[in-house]
Amino acid sequence: MITTAAAYHIPVLRQESIDGLDVQSDGIYADVTFGGGGHSREILQRLGNRGHLYAFDQDADAEKNIVNDDRFTFVRSNFRYLKNWMRYHGVEQMDGILADLGVSSHHFDDESRGFSFRFDAQLDMRMNRRGGITAAEVVNTYDEQRLSDVFYLYGELKNARRIAATLVKARQQQPIDTTGQLLHVLGIDLNAEGEWTASNAQSSIFNLQSKKEVTRLFQALRIEVNHEMEALKEMLTAATELLRPGGRLVVITYHSLEDRLVKNMMRSGNVEGRAEQDFFGRVAAPLRAIYNKVVTPSEEELAANPRSRSAKLRVAEKVISDK
Repeated sequence: MITTAAAYHIPVLRQESIDGLDVQSDGIYADVTFGGGGHSREILQRLGNRGHLYAFDQDADAEKNIVNDDRFTFVRSNFRYLKNWMRYHGVEQMDGILADLGVSSHHFDDESRGFSFRFDAQLDMRMNRRGGITAAEVVNTYDEQRLSDVFYLYGELKNARRIAATLVKARQQQPIDTTGQLLHVLGIDLNAEGEWTASNAQSSIFNLQSKKEVTRLFQALRIEVNHEMEALKEMLTAATELLRPGGRLVVITYHSLEDRLVKNMMRSGNVEGRAEQDFFGRVAAPLRAIYNKVVTPSEEELAANPRSRSAKLRVAEKVISDK
């Protein structure tokens, strides 16, 4: 598959997120989810000669979209190591950090990656294919309780225990290595037209009229494989520490788990949402939300890019120094 920056991913809420970042011409910024580079290119257009942009991505495919610009530095790494890499580059404070937490359309459309149930592919789901466990390893090696926890915590699936028990029983007969095998074990087959049908093996665990639960199942596996919640917590903490007073944190979320962490950080200064108070009872949070409500895609954007329908944009400003 040949991938170009234009085809890799359509940036979600591009104008709104860049406006929220309030780019200063001589500022230091980070796009910690580079992907196809759509957001990065918008930031670079607003930077002057003294400004600089650091872009993070752990996916080797994203490197094909690297920008040839002296004001641009690409970091091949997970964004959880943001603070370490900024220290390596001699950056102590930053003017803005942007994160688009959604999985790119490139990942869903690449049949070999296993992110989508539209294709029968190997259960991989790794953002960084240079290492780490695959979704197949999770499905075939986790015990029933651990699998159930993954599906309940990261997919918010009420039937998590039943799903886990079904997978554990099925893998005793043969490994579950592909998305097609995973769906079949859970009672779903795809016909030649790509429509869902009940498997001959058993009645489906899921409602065949709705793909929402299966989407959550795949989401849960992807989050576990890529340690997404742990990485997000570390990045948000590092971003809060790195931003200079007046610096902006801009985050686009797509599901309630990550949005809750972002909202907590912007309201209280920690991902747990614990409001710490000073001697006078005032909440001592290092960030201040810029918008009273989350920003969501316009009707025009939803029509042009249906995958943006669950996107939420949150913007906060650093208000105090870390001391």
